[in-house]
Amino acid sequence: MAKAKRCVITLTTDFGMEDGNVAVMKGVILGLNPDACIVDLTHDIPPQDIADAAYVLRRAHAYFPPGSVHVVVVDPGVGTERRPIAVKSAHAFYVAPDNGVLTYVLEELRNKGQEMRIINLTNPTYWSPQVSNVFHGRDIFAPVAAHLSLGVEIDALGAEIDEVVTLPPPRLEIRGGKITGEVTHIDHFGNLLTNISHSDLMLLGDSVTTKVGQTEIRGLTITFAAGQTGQPIAYVDSSGYLAIAVVNGSAQRLLGNQVGELVVVEAYQDTSIQPEGL
Repeated sequence: MAKAKRCVITLTTDFGMEDGNVAVMKGVILGLNPDACIVDLTHDIPPQDIADAAYVLRRAHAYFPPGSVHVVVVDPGVGTERRPIAVKSAHAFYVAPDNGVLTYVLEELRNKGQEMRIINLTNPTYWSPQVSNVFHGRDIFAPVAAHLSLGVEIDALGAEIDEVVTLPPPRLEIRGGKITGEVTHIDHFGNLLTNISHSDLMLLGDSVTTKVGQTEIRGLTITFAAGQTGQPIAYVDSSGYLAIAVVNGSAQRLLGNQVGELVVVEAYQDTSIQPEGL
């Protein structure tokens, strides 16, 4: 066995914390690499919600040190012919089922021009001795992550592949003075996070109106404290994307919006100001 060494391994699952499944994965990792530093991104992904896991990973992965191993197990196809995969980039490793959960990370890496290698995990030498049909997080993904953290070369894990399963992109249209995007995630506070970036917003100028469902919000708020309690605001979140919140409340609960709902942003024009001579 390779010598144990300090390495960050992150875990993202839809397992919750009630049944001990997360702890079992950690036990497998620590049994192979006792010096691994295991970080829980979240285990509260809605059950089988591949897109939500992909979003959370994209938002978090870049903040970890070089050489980190990111494990994502949201796997409704566990035990079927869907492939287990590992990806090596210049900065990190990613271990997950090939079901689209790495879509947004891989898109980001490609947009940055980073080279990647994608491996189909076919070598059982780096799995647990016995593999359950329903718990690949324990029997494949956790041990593979541990071996990567110990310095095992990714080539040893299986055969290289070129294409992986990807999720359909969320809607994003920019036409003239109008941007149409989507709610892509709802966070712990009930804030509606979108795929409309700050650079997209700047195309419309300094004053915009945001519409989601039956709600219209004029302008962007810089801080939550600048808004009025109980009122919806639009703002740019910490990742640089348009978001909608209710000050000291939940936008999801108050407005009733869901992931996938359209968000329309337009340049605001004050119609109360009439041209001279009319």
